[in-house]
Amino acid sequence: MVKPQRILLADDHALFRAGMRSLLHMLPNVEIVAEAGNGREAVELARRHHPDLVVMDISMKELNGLDATLRIKTENPAIQVIILSMHDSEAFVARALRAGASGYLLKDSTEPELELALNAVMRGETYLSSRVSKHVVDAFVERGDASAPLDNRLTARQREILQLLAEGHGTKEIAYRLGVSIKTVETHRAQIMRRLDIRDVPGLVRFAIRNGLVSMDK
Repeated sequence: MVKPQRILLADDHALFRAGMRSLLHMLPNVEIVAEAGNGREAVELARRHHPDLVVMDISMKELNGLDATLRIKTENPAIQVIILSMHDSEAFVARALRAGASGYLLKDSTEPELELALNAVMRGETYLSSRVSKHVVDAFVERGDASAPLDNRLTARQREILQLLAEGHGTKEIAYRLGVSIKTVETHRAQIMRRLDIRDVPGLVRFAIRNGLVSMDK
């Protein structure tokens, strides 16, 4: 008897999660062990349930899918991650692979392609959506890690604080959520502004949107 693939589904849109759940239930040997509504919850549920695979949206509140992937893979490299995204640009694909994802699937992919991606990733292969053009893949392979401006300039903690700032959370609330002092958050915010050469919060919001930490509809 084939052991079912234990899957954690992470997306902050309940209707999309419901649709994905229905598709996954139609596939053989698939068991959904948990669902997360944001990146921080995905990390916690992965820690608790030890799924075989996480199907992870990129744009989620509190912690985006790329940083959530990095945390999950750091804590448990055996967990595989397939990123779901509306973006087919080289930058997003490269960042997903650097974070440790084994698959990158566009959100309008078909059910057969979803099954192909799941099977490929669980075999230990890397799967990129058929609509991610060849030049995107080639460019990433050629350059490797040579270009990752956001990742190079900010630490993981700074990206997390930047996302929370861009989502409209105040300094006190961020400190409470992260379990750190207000002064620590203020220090990080000053460092973020200095490293990015941005002098106000609206500028940070625009930067976060351009770099996929938050989306326009969040």
